[in-house]
Amino acid sequence: MSSDGVNTGRRRFLTAATSAVGAAGVVGIAVPFVGSWNPSAKARAAGAPVKADISKIEPGAMVIEEWRGKPVYILRRTEEQVADLPGLNDTLKDPKSEISEQPDYVDQIARSRRPEIMVFVGLCTHLGCAPKHRPLIGDPEMGGEDWVGGFFCPCHGSKFDLAGRVYAGVPASANLIVPPYYYVDDNVIVIGLDEEPA
Repeated sequence: MSSDGVNTGRRRFLTAATSAVGAAGVVGIAVPFVGSWNPSAKARAAGAPVKADISKIEPGAMVIEEWRGKPVYILRRTEEQVADLPGLNDTLKDPKSEISEQPDYVDQIARSRRPEIMVFVGLCTHLGCAPKHRPLIGDPEMGGEDWVGGFFCPCHGSKFDLAGRVYAGVPASANLIVPPYYYVDDNVIVIGLDEEPA
């Protein structure tokens, strides 16, 4: 075997090995760099907007998303549930949401941009427990025939209607908070911003 054959083979091996190590280095640098383009868990917890697909929520059903480390309830109300809301005004502390926190663009009674979709922070305004969805009409545990569905806080007994408005005579003093949100299209909302940035 000539010395030229050994040197050529060795050169090929060293070139291939160097290329492989260089490629691994490029990947090692590129992956964290590209990953840094996404908001970190800390940034998301601090308030980065969250997209939610609402297309698969059936009427009367609810899903929970997370924004700023808090649960956000997204409820698709039925036509009947929306129609029942004004009839509850006499039993509520703040029926027209005049003192409770919500964006200016939501309806005072339905407390939403679109009547059927309700979006609110799922934390009781008394001490921050998570209210449970109690949609059963006439639920005997919730007051019988007067109950048309809503939310119940198991910690201290506060009750809220299907618009997150607090009932009179319970420990919570304010309606559930409606966060800023907007619709990207009929099926997607963004929680955390009032409108799409320009």
